[in-house]
Amino acid sequence: MPPKNIFVMEKSLSCPAVWSPDLGDGTYRNPILYADYSDPDVVRSGDDYWMISSSFSHVPGLPVLHSRDLVNWTLVTHALPRLVPEENFRTPQHGKGVWAPSIRHHAGKFWIYYPDPDFGIYLLTATDARGPWSAPHLVKSGKGLIDPCPLWDDDGRVFLIHGWAKSRAGINNVLTLLRLSADGLHVAEDLGVIINGNHVDSPGFRTLEGPKLYRRNGWYYVFAPAGGVAEGWQSVFRSRKISGPYEHRIVLGQGATPVNGPHQGALVDTDAGEWWFFHFQDKGAYGRIVHLQPVRWENDWPLMGTAVENGTAKGEPVLVHRKPALPLQRSAAPGTSDEFDSPVLGLQWQWQANPQASWYSLSAAPGSLRLFGQARPDNNLYHAPNLLLQKFAGEEFCVTTVMSFNAEKKGDKAGLIVFGYDYAWIGLRHDGTTRLAVGVVKNANVNPDIVETVIGKDIGPSVHLRVEVRAGGRCRFAYSGDGENFLPVGDEFKASVGHWVGAKFGLFASSPNGAHADFDWVRVEPPLETGSTAL
Repeated sequence: MPPKNIFVMEKSLSCPAVWSPDLGDGTYRNPILYADYSDPDVVRSGDDYWMISSSFSHVPGLPVLHSRDLVNWTLVTHALPRLVPEENFRTPQHGKGVWAPSIRHHAGKFWIYYPDPDFGIYLLTATDARGPWSAPHLVKSGKGLIDPCPLWDDDGRVFLIHGWAKSRAGINNVLTLLRLSADGLHVAEDLGVIINGNHVDSPGFRTLEGPKLYRRNGWYYVFAPAGGVAEGWQSVFRSRKISGPYEHRIVLGQGATPVNGPHQGALVDTDAGEWWFFHFQDKGAYGRIVHLQPVRWENDWPLMGTAVENGTAKGEPVLVHRKPALPLQRSAAPGTSDEFDSPVLGLQWQWQANPQASWYSLSAAPGSLRLFGQARPDNNLYHAPNLLLQKFAGEEFCVTTVMSFNAEKKGDKAGLIVFGYDYAWIGLRHDGTTRLAVGVVKNANVNPDIVETVIGKDIGPSVHLRVEVRAGGRCRFAYSGDGENFLPVGDEFKASVGHWVGAKFGLFASSPNGAHADFDWVRVEPPLETGSTAL
C-alpha cells in the first residue's frame, strides 16, 4: 500500500524566491546568489552593474545578470545563444565549453572575453549588455588557454592576461600576458609569463588561475585565486610595471568561517567611493555560489571581508553586512518558475547541447511546453542532449509540475529529473501500459548502475510531479493524481555534482517511438512546512 498523504499542494500561483539575500533592514546576507553562477565577473557602467559567469557546455551560455545595488540580481539574457564550433556541441560535452570569462565596458561597448580550453580565447561585444551580442571571434587559438581578462591602459595599449589548464596544456600555476591589437581582436605580442605561482614564497601555493587585471593609483593589480576551488584563497599581486616584478599578498581566506575556498571573482567600485569584491564558494551539489565582500584600501593594498574592520591584511568572509551605499532596489532574484505562456522559454532554462527545433514546442499545445521524446541508444540520460534543466535555486526548495504523456510503446518515458553525475527522476513510463515510475542512476558518467522501478497502478496519462530539496541536497520525490494530495515515492536521493557544475533539475522526454510530453507549468517555491515531509 502507498504511504498516507503527507504533501498538500500550494494553492497560490505566486512563487516567491526561495532565497533572498536582502534582509530588508539595510543589510544583506551571503551568499547573494545561492545558485551556480560559477567564476563570476562584474563590471560597472554608470549606475548599472553587470555580472557574467562560466556556463561550460550548457546552452544558452554566458548568462548576463543585472543589479543596481550589488545585492539583488536578475538574469536578463545570455550572451552566447549557441556554442561554437557548432558541430562540436551537437552532443553533450560535459565540463567543456565556456570556462571563466571576463566582462569590461570600454569605448561605449561591453566586451566579454571567454575561454574554451579546447579551442582558445573568444571575444564578444555589444553596445547594450542586454544584447544583441556579436558572434564569437577567436582572438587566440590553442589548447589550455583559460581565464582571460583585458586591460585598456592609459597609453592606449590593450593587454590580456590568462591562465593555463594543465589537462590541456601540460602546465598551470602560471599567468601569461598578451598585448592585443588596438581593436582587441588579435594578439600583437606574447609577453610571456609575468607571474609564476611556483616561485611564490608562500607555503602550499598552487593552482594559480582566474586572474583579473586592474590599474589604480599607478599600480597594476592582478587579483587571482590559488589553492584549488574547494580549499583555496584570494591572492593579490601588484607592480608599478605591467610586466612585473609583482609583490604578493593573500587577502581573503576561509579562516574560522563556514565559507570554504573564498576566491575568484571581481572588484568593483561605486560613485560614493566604496569598493566591493565578488567571489564564489564551492557548495558541492549546489555548485559555486556567489558572495559579496566589503573592500577598503590601505597603503594601496585591498583589505577584504572582516579585514575592513580589523585592519589585518588577510580577511575572512562576512556572513551579514551593511548593504552598499547605493539607491534602494526592490528585492530580486533570477527567475525559476515558468508558466510556459510565453513564446520563448524562461531565461533560467538550459539544454545539454546546442538545441534543435525538433526537441520542443511552445505552440503545439498553447500554454504548455511540449517536449518531443528523442531516441537513446542506451538507457542513460547522462548523454541526452535534450534535457531541459536549470540551476538549483537555493539551499531548500520545492519543484512541482503537471505533465501529460502520450506514451504508446514500451520504452517511452518522461518526467521531472534531478541531474548530476548521479541522477534520479519521477515520471511516467510505458511498460505495457503507462504507469508511474522512478529511476535512479549512479555513476552515470562512468559505469552507470540504472535502477528503474514501476510504482503502483496505472495513473496516466496526466500526473502532478514534485521534488522537494532539503539541506545537503537531500531530495524526495512525490506525485499526485489530482494536484491536491501528494504521495512520496522512492528512497531519499542525494543530489550530486556534475562536471565542474552543481546539480540541476528539470524536465525530459525519452522515446524511441516519437512520443511527446506536455508540461503545463513548473513552479519553484520555498519548501513545505517542517514536519510535512518524510525526510
